[in-house]
Amino acid sequence: MDKELLALLVCPMCQAKLTYDAANAELKCFYDGLAYPVRDGIPVMLEEEARQMNADEKLKGSRG
Repeated sequence: MDKELLALLVCPMCQAKLTYDAANAELKCFYDGLAYPVRDGIPVMLEEEARQMNADEKLKGSRG
């Protein structure tokens, strides 16, 4: 994912910074615990398309 684009994107729910998970093609918001899919290089920033992260994922993200 383009670093400039990533720097501009924020969570549509809480406006928090997103982290790109290249292995799973997702943009993750650790504040809300949501993972937004990236399909064909395009972020899908819709709440209804987001996946709820499990507790382990949230903890890994909170540690940096």
